[in-house]
Amino acid sequence: MSLVCGVPVLECVYCIACARWAWKRCLHTGTHDSSRWGVATPDEFEPVPRLCRLVMAVYEDDIQKPQWEPPGGYGINPDCLLKRVTYEQTGGRAPPYIIYLDHEHREIVLAIRGLNMVMESDYALLWDNKLGQQMFDGGFVHNGLLKSAAWVLITEGDTLRELLEENPEYSLTFAGHSLGSGIAALLALLVVKNGDQLGGIERSKVRCYAFAPARCMSLNLAVRYADIINSVVLQDDFLPRTATPLEDIFKSIFCLPCLLCVRCMRDTCIPEERMLADPRRLYAPGRLYHIVERELCRCGTIPPVVKTAVPVEGRFEHIILSCNATRDHGIIWIERESQKALDLMIERDRTMEVPSEQKMHRQQSLAIEHDQQYKAALQRAVTLRVPDGHSSYNPPLDMVFDENYDEGAPLLDEQGEQITEKIDIGEPSFSGEAVKGQSNWDELKKLLEKKPDDDNSVK
Repeated sequence: MSLVCGVPVLECVYCIACARWAWKRCLHTGTHDSSRWGVATPDEFEPVPRLCRLVMAVYEDDIQKPQWEPPGGYGINPDCLLKRVTYEQTGGRAPPYIIYLDHEHREIVLAIRGLNMVMESDYALLWDNKLGQQMFDGGFVHNGLLKSAAWVLITEGDTLRELLEENPEYSLTFAGHSLGSGIAALLALLVVKNGDQLGGIERSKVRCYAFAPARCMSLNLAVRYADIINSVVLQDDFLPRTATPLEDIFKSIFCLPCLLCVRCMRDTCIPEERMLADPRRLYAPGRLYHIVERELCRCGTIPPVVKTAVPVEGRFEHIILSCNATRDHGIIWIERESQKALDLMIERDRTMEVPSEQKMHRQQSLAIEHDQQYKAALQRAVTLRVPDGHSSYNPPLDMVFDENYDEGAPLLDEQGEQITEKIDIGEPSFSGEAVKGQSNWDELKKLLEKKPDDDNSVK
């Protein structure tokens, strides 16, 4: 009798739990992801709409006769457009891109377009991956995107080096959208690790802006390179929020809403501690800029606000069940809302009549604040014991996350005692194996020779 009476109770508990989950998921909006972040300033956000327009220009068949030109134009000087590379020239090894010399802002820009849904070569880049297959600098990255970035860097290395030699005060900026954002982010990593091939460019002169970024690198890399990589996400964009492999997403492009709902249910049941402990889980790279233009239970849009942070936990972990999840991925809407947000920031400064000296002081304090946020994120990752990608030996996490780590310094254990036992960790390579006597540039060339079917996973 008691067993019979207990069945409805279990069913009620199950129904209540499901209703609670559905309620929480329906109420979770894109605004929640950045609710505790700080507000971006016009000085740091100024490059975003400008570089976004450069990426949009790559989508045009003829820049002289644009079809998707924004109201203010692309702002491109034809004389400064040094190179334009098409699908025929890349041979499917990379999406089309341009190299632009921006004298006004002292930048050498390489901009890459996003996925072309009618090009099989773009899908081939996405499908050339296996979870945890490709190692880089103590972390994991998307194999196909890394190979594409390596091809671009080797192909354009001489051009970029000559431009940097002719313009030593200019910075090198990579920008991309969607598929191109992942390639641009990994290009920034490759340039930092192979700066001698570009005339010894300093890390501080390398920048990357990833629009609607794909998850392309493990968490330790995403945090460690937050000083040079900036990701821009519009409200509810699905791509930075799903850890579903890119190849699975675009194989299921025609039933994408179903796939996102299933993934949403699955991610809800995975504790965040388990996500952080997975060294092969990929994330959106670098510092995040979140453009918020909608609020819960409010019709229409609000004046866009830009939130920014270098998060370790809650780095866009949950998909938003929203009808705008795919719309917010469009480069057109990102450019439009980012320009609105920047105009509002500038107008607010004009209204407050901030003196020029105070603006200079604010820029200096902003640089210090970003540096402090960056170091705090590194320290937070160490506190959470975010793993690196080495399987045979995990070095102290301070070494994994600290770019200024002294290799000659003694190793310390968790209690601060010196480790006397000699440990050979080798040299990190692209395949995850210790390869002595070879430079990263040599490994870069070998990477391009590997076939997609090669099993180069870490043993």
